[in-house]
Amino acid sequence: MNVRCFIAIDLSVQVREELRGLIDVLKKHNGDVKWVTPENIHLTLKFLGSTSDDVLPKISESLATLAASYSPFSIKVTGTGVFPKGRNPRVIWVGTENSQILLALKRDIEKAISSFGFQEEDKEFRPHLTIGRVRSQRGMISTMNALNAYERKDFGTVPVDRIKFMKSELRPAGREYTCLYELTLGNAKAA
Repeated sequence: MNVRCFIAIDLSVQVREELRGLIDVLKKHNGDVKWVTPENIHLTLKFLGSTSDDVLPKISESLATLAASYSPFSIKVTGTGVFPKGRNPRVIWVGTENSQILLALKRDIEKAISSFGFQEEDKEFRPHLTIGRVRSQRGMISTMNALNAYERKDFGTVPVDRIKFMKSELRPAGREYTCLYELTLGNAKAA
């Protein structure tokens, strides 16, 4: 059986609440946007897609070894934007401050996962938190004007002491994420 999965960093409660507030403000502008439920917002390090459940424990073991080689660190969540830039955005996001540790972790995950037959990403990693997916341009001028007011906002800091190997399932109410494996960094204690 195959499982749709990804590797991610979870958010702190404080940052999640800040993003909930931002989404509530943006919703008032009635843009045709599918907003991400704040509980589902995360920082994706690697999307694996459909993966055989036979290989999941092996991937987890490889990632656990990798995670143990990293000390806990923090990510500053700041700024907003859209992909692609310009007149027809498809994704609304909140950014993170440049972090060499985060970029190194992403690069090492790519290498570790490639040994299981996954393609290494060749495009530049732009760490971000997707908060909405644009369905049409209806109401987007107003929504974008509101979003621009937050382009330099500091949403807080996320302490990173673990990465999560997640399963994604599409349900009638939307995407549902389940943690398959929690991998602690360095000598951090698992919760």
